[in-house]
Amino acid sequence: MPFVRGLQFLFVLLAVLASVWARADLLLHPTRLVFEKNTRTAQLELINNGTEPATYRISLVNKRMTENGEFIAAKAAQGDERFADQLVRFAPHQVTLMPGTSQTVRVMLRKPADLARGEYRTHLQFDRVANPVAAGPAAGEAPPGEVGVAISVMVGASIPVIVRNGDLAAPSVALSQLELVKAGEAPALRFAIERAGETSLYGDLEASFTSASGKAQKVGQAAGVAVYTPNALRRATLPLAAPSGGLARGTLHLVLRSRPEAGSIVLGQADLAIP
Repeated sequence: MPFVRGLQFLFVLLAVLASVWARADLLLHPTRLVFEKNTRTAQLELINNGTEPATYRISLVNKRMTENGEFIAAKAAQGDERFADQLVRFAPHQVTLMPGTSQTVRVMLRKPADLARGEYRTHLQFDRVANPVAAGPAAGEAPPGEVGVAISVMVGASIPVIVRNGDLAAPSVALSQLELVKAGEAPALRFAIERAGETSLYGDLEASFTSASGKAQKVGQAAGVAVYTPNALRRATLPLAAPSGGLARGTLHLVLRSRPEAGSIVLGQADLAIP
């Protein structure tokens, strides 16, 4: 149903991140870069998925994550925030891609010897440079009703660049405040992710429903969910696909696992009894 698909798209957008969708003209891989231990260089692939040549300007932008998973520009660090824009360099700063071609962006770490321990973050921002001939009065506008982080016209995309200095404690996680919400025929699970520790949290969510008869069925999932430092709380809503018998007289089980490349380890889980 359109409403369910809309909720799914919105959740993945707020989740961080984290993923860049192929709706528009630019694909980015990977969708985050992490410098830790002895890592000093990394690279990112940009792919023009469109049908026309495109030029993108690349820059570093510091961003702050809200409790709802949105990103807002941050001019100066507040509280325990640590930004990494002064720690990384990259090249090139602008690329022009023909349709179907790719470009590698090289990112380099410059870590001072006296850098304080902790996790630092900035974002690589990719902004399309408008074609002055083709650009019209609607340039820069997203299609009505669409939400996305991939680039279309002058809309920008960004990926996090994380620098970890020192032997940092892995995050501990608690899933709490589970609540089943129903809007018409589209159920969803509202919940909170509580993060503690010295590093950001990044993983995949999965929801399953076990009926009174003991039959378990997956009813929802979202990949690439993030809670970045220094945030201790992230509120989210996961759309659910109700089983044939409906979401009644059973238990909803929500689990957060690390990404497959990190072993798909269970980071946190919680249950909600449904009368």
